[in-house]
Amino acid sequence: MTVTDAGGVVDAVWRIESARIIAGVARIVRDVGLAEELAQDALVAALEQWPESGVPKNPGAWLMAIAKRRAIDLIRRKETYQRKLAELGHELEIDGDSVEDDVEAILEDHIEDDLLRLVFTACHPVLTMDARVTLTLKLLGGLKTDEIARAFLAPEATIAQRIVRAKRNLAKAGVQFEVPSGPDLLDRLQSVLEVVYLIYNEGYSATAGDDWMRPALCNEAMRLGRLLVELMPTEPEVLGLLALMELQSSRANARTGPDGEPVLLLEQDRRRWDRLLIRRGLEGIERAWALEKPPGPYLLQAAIAACHARAADPDDTDWARIAGLYAVLAQVTPSPVIELNQAVAISMAFGPERGLQAVDLLADDPSLQDYHLLPSVRGDLLFKLGRLDEARAEFEKAAALTRNERERKLLLERAAAC
Repeated sequence: MTVTDAGGVVDAVWRIESARIIAGVARIVRDVGLAEELAQDALVAALEQWPESGVPKNPGAWLMAIAKRRAIDLIRRKETYQRKLAELGHELEIDGDSVEDDVEAILEDHIEDDLLRLVFTACHPVLTMDARVTLTLKLLGGLKTDEIARAFLAPEATIAQRIVRAKRNLAKAGVQFEVPSGPDLLDRLQSVLEVVYLIYNEGYSATAGDDWMRPALCNEAMRLGRLLVELMPTEPEVLGLLALMELQSSRANARTGPDGEPVLLLEQDRRRWDRLLIRRGLEGIERAWALEKPPGPYLLQAAIAACHARAADPDDTDWARIAGLYAVLAQVTPSPVIELNQAVAISMAFGPERGLQAVDLLADDPSLQDYHLLPSVRGDLLFKLGRLDEARAEFEKAAALTRNERERKLLLERAAAC
């Protein structure tokens, strides 16, 4: 095997296995930053050895064994070794035989528990949201620093500094490598879900740049969502978030035209929607409702997305139900953005005049003053009412507020159409 071939295999294995390796090592050293360094050491060992020895039968377990050996070697060099070893119950004693001899023991580790600890650590509220997102993509997504930088249109140095600061702040705050319990679990779970959904939304509707969507981020968020469902299968909000992402992603092929221009929901060719993702999303919603727990914001949003998914034609959409679901969602999670979406549903169910009345109630909300979708929605309703001069002014205002070039072009086209 050539070095190039081995490098490609190592990269692929790392993308799949890195989160498990870092999580397994973090349980030993109780430090996420140090765990990642040791996992990277194992990666270097693979790059050095695999071109000569060949790829092992279970490359993920090979990397895990090397990383854990490095962790134990580190502990042995510290005065606290005996105490640490007692805490671990001697489960990680390695006799020095070949790495292949450790594979069976590695596979028997409680990987799911370790992964869950890593999820809650990377998304800890002690970090800023930007730091949580970046660290989650680095530790759980296996993305390289330059990949994260490209995804968020940020300088690589900025992302690198953010990662370093995040690890340092976790250590400084003494964040425990553990899954919270009791009431703390639900509070922290919201942070985890918020991080995953923020990653997804940035991929689904890019806030800046030349692209309408960034599919790689959507796919990464869904991968994280599926991981969470495996780890927490009885949490309705976890199921709801994955279902929501799958249902929204089912429209991806129809959301852009031949030149990458945006295609709005009601104008999409629904024959291009992904039926497999729709089926998965609907099944996830059914599983969540079957748990018979009060619905949270992600399950409610998934239920709204399901109304669109079930409509083979835009005219078949149950807009009255969507408006009702938004009303419930606004009670569960009060937000002017949710109220704006509810106003759109009201306009579709009961006419643009009713919708405009609902939108105008939000006109003075401080949090919406720089939100480009407020004048965009208002412009659409004014256009439907034949008030074209006012509609044009709203579309132009929305175009000036958005930072996405594709969206700006679409809004200016709508202004010209007035």
